[in-house]
Amino acid sequence: MFDVHCHILPGMDDGPTTIDESIEMARKAVSEGITKVVATPHHRNGRYENDRRVIMQEVTILNKELSREGIDLEVLPGQEIALSGEVLEDYEKSNLLTVNDAEIYLFVELPASHLPAYTNKLFFDLQMKGLIPVIVHPERNQEIIENPKKLYQLVKEGALSQVTASAVSGEMGKKMKKFSHELISHNLAHVIASDAHNTTTRPFHLRKAFDTVEEKLGMGIRYRLQENAELMVNAKMVDKEMPQRIHKKKRLGIF
Repeated sequence: MFDVHCHILPGMDDGPTTIDESIEMARKAVSEGITKVVATPHHRNGRYENDRRVIMQEVTILNKELSREGIDLEVLPGQEIALSGEVLEDYEKSNLLTVNDAEIYLFVELPASHLPAYTNKLFFDLQMKGLIPVIVHPERNQEIIENPKKLYQLVKEGALSQVTASAVSGEMGKKMKKFSHELISHNLAHVIASDAHNTTTRPFHLRKAFDTVEEKLGMGIRYRLQENAELMVNAKMVDKEMPQRIHKKKRLGIF
């Protein structure tokens, strides 16, 4: 399996603080059947600044350490970029890092509470540069939860989205599990990734997530989501179906 969203680099964000903790995460990833992970440190989220050059250096260091330890896991470069009006400018200045540095898939983190009004225009501009914006964990965005047609419109216009394994498997609660399954079944989520930060409170859960998808949504969807992670890493076009609207039921007296 490929994991395209993982905070495995030490001392860069709220992931592992030491190289030993990174190695522990790597061992756990291998035990789940993961062979490649994309390191995606937070960037410009108000707490962390990790530009592409630093990430590339740290990925090289960690891979050498994993090889020395005999751990059969390859770490690839990536970045989790907080949505802002400066994203396009930062990319043009070569400060941003796409998945596996392939200049195609750009991971973008939305604010937790809302969807900024400029999002559609920014995503259009990124696509005009040949990039495909990938919305990470849309299942956590409050505006998308309340109004899923916002995500539908972004996906319809060419964006992709990545749901979190722990949401899909149920570790984040029944409501989050139900919503993430709705996103997958309505073709509004295109890849599952761990967003792992450690081996305790925010572990991988990737195999469990895929097992859950197979049980609830079928083997075909499981394989498509797994293959999409590999396609993304290899800078190929992911397999996506026509997005569908999620029709939220209105409660009595709420319009």
